[in-house]
Amino acid sequence: MAALYVMVPAAMIIVALAIWLFFWAVDNGQYEDLDSPAHSILFDDEDPMHIASVKKQNAPAETSDTAKHD
Repeated sequence: MAALYVMVPAAMIIVALAIWLFFWAVDNGQYEDLDSPAHSILFDDEDPMHIASVKKQNAPAETSDTAKHD
């Protein structure tokens, strides 16, 4: 019975931590693109079209200041 006094609060802390980690991951964009990594293994890494699309996905978004200078 004494073990329940330790195990119940410990379980509640673990559940609260798991919920916090889930919301942290969602807020930081961890679930934004779930399909691209799965489709990526279907393509040859040295294919020029594949390399171009990967570079395009990883390129930083342009801000309005850089677009004005072009």
